[in-house]
Amino acid sequence: MKLRSNNDNQHQLLELRHLTESTYVLRIDRRGLSFRSGQHILLGEAGSIHNREYSVYSGEKDDFFEVLIKEVDEGLVSKQLKKLKPGSTLQIEGPLGFFTIEPELVDSGKFLFVATGTGIAPFHSFVRSYPKIKYQLLHGVRKEEEAYERNAYPTEKYKLCTSQDEKGDFQGRVTDYLRQNPVSADTHCYLCGNFQMIHEVFDILEMQGVPPHQVHAEVYF
Repeated sequence: MKLRSNNDNQHQLLELRHLTESTYVLRIDRRGLSFRSGQHILLGEAGSIHNREYSVYSGEKDDFFEVLIKEVDEGLVSKQLKKLKPGSTLQIEGPLGFFTIEPELVDSGKFLFVATGTGIAPFHSFVRSYPKIKYQLLHGVRKEEEAYERNAYPTEKYKLCTSQDEKGDFQGRVTDYLRQNPVSADTHCYLCGNFQMIHEVFDILEMQGVPPHQVHAEVYF
């Protein structure tokens, strides 16, 4: 991959849209920067020494970059970025990572996407990039309000699992849902979210007969 100069990694903020009180999406001028769905970037305010990894939320063919960010109490970068206004300059390094789908599998494979919280970001990119992909998406959150932009997914392909209210499609964790609804062994499984979820889902899928080489994971927090 060709390295860019310092001037080349400067990008303008186009829009900031709030999804909840603590979660928001940044839309950024892409400037022709290429990436593969599932990759992440290092993002920070221009001139700052602080940045953080965020999966690209937008699709490969969009003419902009988007990232999904949750503001956390101890998160310096998430607080800084939330205060920015359109026209502000951001610094991007990357894209990086191998949490991607092989092109030959997109049309022929069967996929399970399992996310917790903002770990849904790379799956949003997959769905935008590959509109014909065959998938089931499990999204684990505490409450229904954290179902970030769920209208981006067909109802029959998206299953919201809520652990702290009864407003989701399934009350309980994604691990509870998977135990009750086994997947077939030919499924390609992609997991993104907290380490505990990923560890438990690995074990569940192994018991259900999914080969380890068909399970891919990206730890978010």
